[in-house]
Amino acid sequence: MAKKSGLVLLGIILLVLMGLVSSSGAGVSVEVQIGAPPPVRFYSPPEVVVIPGTYVYYAPDASIDLFFYEGFWWRPWHGYWYRSRYYGGPWAFMPVRRVPGPIVALPPGWHGRPSRFERIPYGQLRRNWRHWERERYWEKDERWHERGDHHGMGHGEHEDHGRGMGMGRDRE
Repeated sequence: MAKKSGLVLLGIILLVLMGLVSSSGAGVSVEVQIGAPPPVRFYSPPEVVVIPGTYVYYAPDASIDLFFYEGFWWRPWHGYWYRSRYYGGPWAFMPVRRVPGPIVALPPGWHGRPSRFERIPYGQLRRNWRHWERERYWEKDERWHERGDHHGMGHGEHEDHGRGMGMGRDRE
């Protein structure tokens, strides 16, 4: 009987040890999620202004840096870029390799920057941006070539659009 009890006890010990060994093979998994920025609320569709030397448009009255380029709205948030078909979101994270070069190359500080260009109503932008780009519409305006005009910039309070903060071409 003692021999049977010993074998049962040995069996139980082996089962426990086998359970410990099989559970120690579990791997470690780390998941990093980048949350989307909050939606942007507008009382009416935003007007935009073309950025000289580009076919990028920005919304000067938005409470955030908000850009339009080739059919998408773009916004930086916490050092990353996000894209949407609609100016208010929903926003999808975009690795920097998928952010268009003209967006990444913008100097910081476009939010609130005065412009010599007229404001373009949202409906007009939506209907015409393809035509304007195809016909090189803005290149016929002398003000479009004034890329070096940095009036109103450089106060350091705006987000970086392409350098540092994880948004440059060298980061993914």
